[in-house]
Amino acid sequence: MPYLRPVPADQSAPHHGADTAEATGERPVPEQDPRVQWAATLAVIVAGALTIRPMGLSGQGLAVAVLFVVNAASLLARRLPEHRVPPRLALVWLTFGVVAAAALIGVSSSGTSYLFAFFLAGHIGYRLETRPALILAGLCSLLCGAVLYLSLGPEQDPLAWTFGLATGIPVLIGIVNRTQRRAVRAAIEAAGSAERAARAEARTAVLTERGRIARDVHDVLAHSLAGINMQLELADALIDTGDLNKVREAHEKAHDLVKESLKQAQWTVHALREDTLPLPQSLAAMLASSGHRDALTVTGTERGLPAKVVQNLLRIAQEALTNAARHAPGGAVDVELTFAAASTTLRIRNRPATGEVGAGSGAGSGMGLIGMRERVALLGGTLTAGPVAEGPHRGDWQVEAVIPQ
Repeated sequence: MPYLRPVPADQSAPHHGADTAEATGERPVPEQDPRVQWAATLAVIVAGALTIRPMGLSGQGLAVAVLFVVNAASLLARRLPEHRVPPRLALVWLTFGVVAAAALIGVSSSGTSYLFAFFLAGHIGYRLETRPALILAGLCSLLCGAVLYLSLGPEQDPLAWTFGLATGIPVLIGIVNRTQRRAVRAAIEAAGSAERAARAEARTAVLTERGRIARDVHDVLAHSLAGINMQLELADALIDTGDLNKVREAHEKAHDLVKESLKQAQWTVHALREDTLPLPQSLAAMLASSGHRDALTVTGTERGLPAKVVQNLLRIAQEALTNAARHAPGGAVDVELTFAAASTTLRIRNRPATGEVGAGSGAGSGMGLIGMRERVALLGGTLTAGPVAEGPHRGDWQVEAVIPQ
C-alpha cells in the first residue's frame, strides 16, 4: 500500500519497472521509494511476530501461526509488479488475504493482527479499479467488525468491535495514490507524444529545406552549366571551320553565361539566407542581364512580400527565362508583375523562336517545370504553363504563377 507521499525520482532507488521502461523506450513513472515500502511491510510482519499470541505448533497456536504466514505472504505480494499480476488474479489474491486477515483477528487473542487488514485494504485501493476496490474494502470492514463482535460479545464496549469496521478505510488512500500515479503516467505519455511530434516536425522541416536547396542547385547548375557547355562545344566545332569571329562570339556567350551563373549563385545564397530582396528591381535586373531590357510591366500598388515569396518568384522567373532562351532563342520576352488586393501574379511570356534552336535544347527533363510547381505549391498558390490559346498573345508560351495574399 503506497501510503506515504511519493519522493522525487532522483531520490528513489530503481523500481521494478525501470528495466521494462528502458527496454520499451518509455519514460519511467516516478513513484514511492520501494525501500520505504519494504521497510513498512517488514515492520508489520516483525511487529506481528512479536505481539500476536498465541503462536505455537499445536492447537490454537498452530492455527495462529499458519494464518500469520498466510497474511505475511499476502502482504509481501504487494511488491509484485502490476504487469505480472493479471487483474483477476490480483482480485483473488487480495480477497483471500482479506479473509485470512479477518480470520487471524478472530483466532488470535492479542497483538497487532489488525495491521495486516489495514495495509491490505490500502493496497486494494491501489491495485484494483475503484468499484471492486470499494466492494472488497467494504467486505474487509464487515468481516473484521463481525469477527470482533462475535469474539468479544455484545456486552463488550462497542468501540472495540467497531474498530474492525475501520479496517477498510485505507482503501481511500490507495485509490488517491493510484489516481495520482495514473495522472503522472498520462502526463509523461503526453510529453513523450509531444516530443515525438516535435521531432517528426523538425525532420519534415529539414526534408523540406533539403528539397528547396535541391531545386536551387538545379536552377543554378543544371541550366547554367548546360548553357556554358553548349557554347564551348559550339566554339570547338567552329575552330575547325576557321571562322574566328564566330569562335570569339561563342566564347563571349560562354563568358556571359559564367557571369550570369555567378549572379544566380548569389541569388541562391540570398535565398538560403532568406534575405529580403525588392521583387520588381530584382526582376528588372534579371531581365537586363538576360538581354531583355524594359520587358517588365508592374501593375497595381507595390507592397512588401515575405522573403520566401520573393525568392520563389525570382526562381520561377529565372527558370522560365532560361527555358525561353533554350527553346525559343531570339523570341521577345514580356514579364508582368501584378499586385492585386488578394494575390500577387507573375507572368512570363515568350514569343516563338526567331533564331535556330540548338541541338541540345530538346524537350528537357521536365524537372524545371516540376520545380516551379513545387515552389508555388509551397506558397499555397497555383501555376499554369503552356501556349496561349487566344487573344493578342495567341501562340506565345506563358508561365503564370498566382500567389494568394
